[in-house]
Amino acid sequence: MIGLGRMGGNMAERLREHGHEVETYDPKVESTAATLEELCEQLGAPRALWMMVPAGAVTESTFQGLLAIVSPDDVIVDGGNSNFRESQRRYAAAKEKGVHFVDCGTSGGIWGLEVGYCLMVGGDDEPVTRLEPVFRALAPEDGYAHVGASGAGHFVKMVHNGIEYGLMQAYAEGFEVMRASEFDLDLHEIAGIWRYGSVVRSWLLELLHAAFEHEGSELEKIRGYVEDSGEGRWTIAEAIAEDVPVPVITAALFARFASRQEESFAAKVNAALRNQFGGHAVRAVAEAQAQTQDPRA
Repeated sequence: MIGLGRMGGNMAERLREHGHEVETYDPKVESTAATLEELCEQLGAPRALWMMVPAGAVTESTFQGLLAIVSPDDVIVDGGNSNFRESQRRYAAAKEKGVHFVDCGTSGGIWGLEVGYCLMVGGDDEPVTRLEPVFRALAPEDGYAHVGASGAGHFVKMVHNGIEYGLMQAYAEGFEVMRASEFDLDLHEIAGIWRYGSVVRSWLLELLHAAFEHEGSELEKIRGYVEDSGEGRWTIAEAIAEDVPVPVITAALFARFASRQEESFAAKVNAALRNQFGGHAVRAVAEAQAQTQDPRA
């Protein structure tokens, strides 16, 4: 296991709990190996090397480092959130050296150690079959599938995360409507009852209930600044390429963009235009700053 962060460390522990021998490498965490070369020396051939590092430059440098030292018939697994096109390219590069490359979309977050990880695997049949005991140890029952050829695992995980954006935004908007209403609603209680029998029950709703439990129904200590790690953008780009409309996922991504703005310049343009064509009043900066952010005030 290469990369022992929030996901990789727990995955290594879960594998050990299921009887697998796991060697590790992470320059920032105590590991069994101090270098990739030493890690390879600790493993018997054919090796299985699982990268669990951030998508992008770190994944690429780790992959290239491994490709320089592995042997034919070894398997390199990318369990991170890489773009599926990059995974297809890495598959081709590995194949030229007689090395197998498997892309594994991994979902489960910090809860995976306890409940297992949903695994969406792409790649050739032989290496995937070889590693199936590993996949089944990491996944809960019925939580693993070999979904297709090279790139398919990360493609399915990309769409999974795009859907996640839409679900999260729908919950966010619904709870804001309730918070702004004339009723004195207990959002923590409502999130709680919706977990049972409701058609909108889900694990995300359970996590929202837990957040209200821990942070309070007003989420006072949390700033409404929402990052994205790329998968929503990639999903939308693929949808455009396929002429498939994805308005919900697109709106959810744009809502994340809006959350990062201290002040919307577009809104200023709108206000200025209304003033110019209709004489509608504009709110001065000082006046706006004096207003409370609580819509019920």
